[in-house]
Amino acid sequence: MVNRPDATDPYAESNPHALREVSLPRRDRIATLVALSGVTGLAWCYLFVTAAGMEAMGSASPMAMLEVRAWTASEFWMMFVMWALMMVAMMLPSAAPMTLIYAAVARKARREGTKLAPTASFVAGYLAMWTAFSLAATLVQWRLEQAALLSPMMVTTSPAIGAGLLIAAGAYQLTPIKNACLEHCRAPVQFISRHWRSGALGAFRMGLRHGAYCLGCCWVLMGLLFFGGVMNLLWIAAITLFVLLEKVWPHGVLAGRISGIAMATMGSVVLAAWL
Repeated sequence: MVNRPDATDPYAESNPHALREVSLPRRDRIATLVALSGVTGLAWCYLFVTAAGMEAMGSASPMAMLEVRAWTASEFWMMFVMWALMMVAMMLPSAAPMTLIYAAVARKARREGTKLAPTASFVAGYLAMWTAFSLAATLVQWRLEQAALLSPMMVTTSPAIGAGLLIAAGAYQLTPIKNACLEHCRAPVQFISRHWRSGALGAFRMGLRHGAYCLGCCWVLMGLLFFGGVMNLLWIAAITLFVLLEKVWPHGVLAGRISGIAMATMGSVVLAAWL
């Protein structure tokens, strides 16, 4: 359901063309991109350290890594934090175009005497949606580990599950809901004009909604982490690049559909070989 924009807001849907004329000065654009890059970089540093630690632990005690045991509360928390920071590392770069548009609108409004929430409120809403997804992913990982279906590097040990993930991800790339969500992510000006909300809570809700559309685009793709390895940094980087190109590259929609066919085909081959 589409929320109605605030009728008193000069940046509401009634004036979408004004948004196209809004842009950030070079200094502010650089500052925003540096802030986003800094947060993303810290998340990637965490992933590097965590992956190295898990690899070292597995090398030192391979049998211990293969044991199936119940997670403690602290272990569950650590896995949840890992997933949350992984989503920051993977998804924040693709949110940069939308964030820059919001920052530009907020700056223009301040110059005209309207106080708007800082850009951080919008970004916080976006990351909140992916944090909720991280909780769901942690629960899935816990269930797979309890069923002895994950390797020490968090790769599924079941060819059937691996094939199913590939086929599901490929098929989802071709669905109408995927295309609808992707259209919202690829059109930041239209998104801002349609879903504008004023105030800190409004900015957070806008970020949350953008995160929901982004989640609608990518949640099945994230399942492929269990196919290539949740702690496989090259695999994580490949999915991150794919998501980014799909959203910002002019031919991203077509590339996504071709990739979907390729993934479904690969999954079918894996499944046929296993059968």
